[in-house]
Amino acid sequence: MRLALTLCTGLAATSAAAGVEEALTEHILPGYAAFAEKTAELSGETSEDCTPEAVKPAFNAAFDAWTRVGDIRIGPSETGALSVAFWPDSRGFTPRTLNRFISGEEARGTDAEAFAEASIAVRGLFALERMLYGEDLSDYAEGSYACTLVRTIAADLAGQAEALETGWREEFAPVLRSAGAPDNATYLTEEEAVRAIYTQVLTSLEFTADQRLGRPLGTFDRPRPERAEARRSGRPLRNVLRDAQGAVDLAKALADWELPETEAAMSRLREAAAQVSDPAFADLDDPSARLRVEIVQQHVRDVRRSIEEEIGVRLGLRPGFNSSDGD
Repeated sequence: MRLALTLCTGLAATSAAAGVEEALTEHILPGYAAFAEKTAELSGETSEDCTPEAVKPAFNAAFDAWTRVGDIRIGPSETGALSVAFWPDSRGFTPRTLNRFISGEEARGTDAEAFAEASIAVRGLFALERMLYGEDLSDYAEGSYACTLVRTIAADLAGQAEALETGWREEFAPVLRSAGAPDNATYLTEEEAVRAIYTQVLTSLEFTADQRLGRPLGTFDRPRPERAEARRSGRPLRNVLRDAQGAVDLAKALADWELPETEAAMSRLREAAAQVSDPAFADLDDPSARLRVEIVQQHVRDVRRSIEEEIGVRLGLRPGFNSSDGD
């Protein structure tokens, strides 16, 4: 999903510059730093004990950190995020690739440096989730190839997180900060930098409504709970709430005024989520359970509309949907 945003003339340059700086310093840069920290801890944990029960707490802490910035897809994250979070995997590449690595004991699975050249289907959070929670893969023992593969995936993930954090801090944050400068060929005006960040907010909420919720909801006659994001680790609803909050926090950093409607909409979303009977969405064939998740989906869309009204309108950003536009 892409959002084409037409920038109107009412956007003040001073607001643009301040919003970008606050978005960077209050949300984006600390978010990537936290993800790098948590993945380093995860890798360290697997070095001590790579069995599932030992690794799961650190895995979930790293995933929580990712939800703060994982939907940002500009700069280093435009391509770098793909191998951190390869989802949706509609063709089942991840389990097939993992099984191939394990059955053949591929050498790359024991070397984090070589593993960086492996398919994105076998790297990142979702490959690790499958190893830790998948019934077909999580029965490995210490000293096995599978256990070593978990260590490799975690070490590779920590390396990816460090590269993203460095790329944002040293390379792309200066590009956003210097928007409008004569030598900045990426953002020709300060307004373009604001638009780029604002688009990430709206796109994140749209992805949560349409994919994190829409995919498992499927249709009334054919719900697809097996398509829920991170369902094996019981994270689908947790991810919905955390990703939505991440988008709201980024929106609040971008604005320098209060957002009462957005805050109220986020509060209603949390209240609706508290009524969901299964946070893994496994019971969507039950009409009443399905309705509760549909209500959550509607509240995510309400959060997005509130941000459009409280930020987009005030900044002179007129949103218009265009799924084929890359802006």
